Amino acid sequence: MTKEKWIQKGLIIQSLPNGMFRVRLDNGFLVLGYVSGKIRRNLIRILPGDKVKIEINRYDSTKGRIISRLDNDNKDSKN
Repeated sequence: MTKEKWIQKGLIIQSLPNGMFRVRLDNGFLVLGYVSGKIRRNLIRILPGDKVKIEINRYDSTKGRIISRLDNDNKDSKN
């Protein structure tokens, strides 16, 4: 059985209604991402500027499911 999903890293560009986000992937593509049930259930906040891991269906590469929020590398803000 072949893998049907790709996992990419990206940056949240814009917040849209109903848990949808515009995500710019590391390779430059823009996709529409929605929040997975695990993130929604654990009340994890996702804001524009956050780095996320997104799962993209290889048959429709314009949409994806946000599966985790990654740590931001803001070392300057830590004093």
